[in-house]
Amino acid sequence: MPSSVRLRVFLLFAAGYFVSYVFRGVNLGFAPLITHDLGLSAADLGLLTSLYFIGFAVAQIPVGVMLDHFGPRPVTAGMLLFAAAGIWVFGASHGLAGLMAGRLLIGVGVSVCLSAAFKASAQHFPVARLPLINGLTMAVGGLGGVVVGSPLASLLHVASWRQVCVGLGVFTLLVAAAIALFAPRTRDTRHQADVITQFQGTWHILMSGAFWKIASFSVVSQGVFYAMQSLWIRPYLLDVMGLTPAHAAALVSVLGFAMMFGCVGFGAAARGMERRGVSVYAFCGAGMALYVAVQLLMVVRVPLPPAALLAAYGIFGGAGILSYAVMAEHFPAHMIGRANTTLTLVLFLLIFGFQVGIGAMLSFWPAEGGHFPATAHQTVWVTLIALQVASAVWYVLPSRALQKTERTAS
Repeated sequence: MPSSVRLRVFLLFAAGYFVSYVFRGVNLGFAPLITHDLGLSAADLGLLTSLYFIGFAVAQIPVGVMLDHFGPRPVTAGMLLFAAAGIWVFGASHGLAGLMAGRLLIGVGVSVCLSAAFKASAQHFPVARLPLINGLTMAVGGLGGVVVGSPLASLLHVASWRQVCVGLGVFTLLVAAAIALFAPRTRDTRHQADVITQFQGTWHILMSGAFWKIASFSVVSQGVFYAMQSLWIRPYLLDVMGLTPAHAAALVSVLGFAMMFGCVGFGAAARGMERRGVSVYAFCGAGMALYVAVQLLMVVRVPLPPAALLAAYGIFGGAGILSYAVMAEHFPAHMIGRANTTLTLVLFLLIFGFQVGIGAMLSFWPAEGGHFPATAHQTVWVTLIALQVASAVWYVLPSRALQKTERTAS
């Protein structure tokens, strides 16, 4: 396959994931303004922001079936239209209900972007290169995490958050049009089973012990990471580390850059480590364990510069992305779309739960001037670390189901 086609596939679908990532974290910048306008509580803000994730999650199974049946090009272009409509509804709303409807619609609209990028990569790149390509895709998406830091904060000094919503909708339409016009028209024609059979394939994945073994540590650690990065890391920086809003916004961008570096670094190193006898599964687990270690350092407030801690948090926070490459090793090519979207479904349900749960936990403490005591945040972090440690134990225990799929794949 010509390298120009592969480059086009990568750039177009990575751009789609960039849009998804901007929408995921845009409430970091919007939150103070929306809270001021509508008088939202921490629980309200957590629920509002997390509706993106619940919309994203509930669309995963049908999106996975559509990806495997129709291919990533038409599905991605079509779904992004819903995202554009959602951000316009969000920006035009003057009540919580309208904001929630818009946020939910955005989540549904961008629900395809990550899995479509991985599906398109699996169709056009050899399996051995998928960890790197997937990491690069995540890195481009991670630029969205950078954009919602200092760049968005600067933009909101010269434009209202409602005007920014209009611009985001227009940009989303442009990306959708580019994918529709220039992405290759490829799908798995050898496996075009009827839709009912494809839904049965999704059920088979959900009943697979190998799937849950691969997903266990990944979805919990990634759920914590994205719940924090897309909303709660900023209040932590303000309330616990005592930073100024400008410094906190800058560190959000540092976190985004670090996650990009981590995704590319882990993706590039995975196959090299495999040649040295370390499986992608084990390498992924080691990276996620280091992410938990960084959280412990932050909770005990080690005397390190905040930028160094946030950089480490971002680098190791992206390690779980390797789980998608592990899925490609354990499920056949014609089911990769559904395997990826099923993994994303579980992940985003957890992000939704974590965002709402964090907001609810923080609300047990009185907020003064919109700030919570450090004890509140540290209690939340300790709880999340305990959940990750429990999932890590499951991840490292021997699994007959995983060994069986390894023998089948070989």
